[in-house]
Amino acid sequence: MLDRLPHLLLRLEGLAVLAAAVVLYFHKDFGWILFIALILAPDLSFIGYAFGPNVGTIAYNSLHTEILPVALGTLGVVADSTAATKVALIWLAHIGADRLLGYGLKYPTAFRDTHLSRV
Repeated sequence: MLDRLPHLLLRLEGLAVLAAAVVLYFHKDFGWILFIALILAPDLSFIGYAFGPNVGTIAYNSLHTEILPVALGTLGVVADSTAATKVALIWLAHIGADRLLGYGLKYPTAFRDTHLSRV
């Protein structure tokens, strides 16, 4: 049981990020249309794999780490930019959902090799 605990905690972290992003998004009454339109947008990074596993890994990981959406969200709040805040929350919801489902950051060895497990 204890050997599976880190995996469970990483998935629960994903659930927490997903839930927080969705609650904050709809608490601000941002609406469904943009959310639905952009929720899968980070997965467009898969196109990078057409140029090989190294480019694909860089493209995928760039859009699936929390660094950029947290920075964008912070900028959105500080600059009072509703658009930046909306995009950041949708982006974080996507990443949280991925982590909850077991999809992690990729290694260039194979698309299925992630920091969470082999999917």
